[in-house]
Amino acid sequence: MSSAAAIQDDSGIHANDDENQYLTFMMADEEYGVDILRVQEIRGWSNVTTIPNTPSYIKGVINIRGTIVPIIDLRERFNMENAEYSPVTVVIVVKVLTEDKERVMGIVVDAVSDVYNVNEEALKETPDFGGMVNIEFVKGLATIDDKMLILLEIDKLLNAGELNIIAKANE
Repeated sequence: MSSAAAIQDDSGIHANDDENQYLTFMMADEEYGVDILRVQEIRGWSNVTTIPNTPSYIKGVINIRGTIVPIIDLRERFNMENAEYSPVTVVIVVKVLTEDKERVMGIVVDAVSDVYNVNEEALKETPDFGGMVNIEFVKGLATIDDKMLILLEIDKLLNAGELNIIAKANE
């Protein structure tokens, strides 16, 4: 068996050496994905402790097993229309790499969708919208089963700027 041969684990998910797995989620009828290796856990929406003087997309913080985790509403971060939180609204807890360390943050999304294997060669560049749309958070686009996935660059999306705002508000 070659190193690029398909591997199957007990979950039934297949992966090749040149493929990455992405956890996908829905927001405003679009499907987005983040590298599954960055996902720590998925939680149902629960109330947060709000932090004064923070942008509206920072919903607050929660305590997960002794770690204070900032919660970011991705709809608001992307300037999308707000939606009521529902029973399928979830918080995806992710590991974010900053210049100095690894941090844990939560992102509020409409619903979790699926896990897909994406061949890195099949990843398409994000089109240039001429500066009208900020695409720095988008790693690329992939087509899976006739649908377009928007794969996010989680380290750029949830950067130290948000963490500094929260740290200053807690002082």
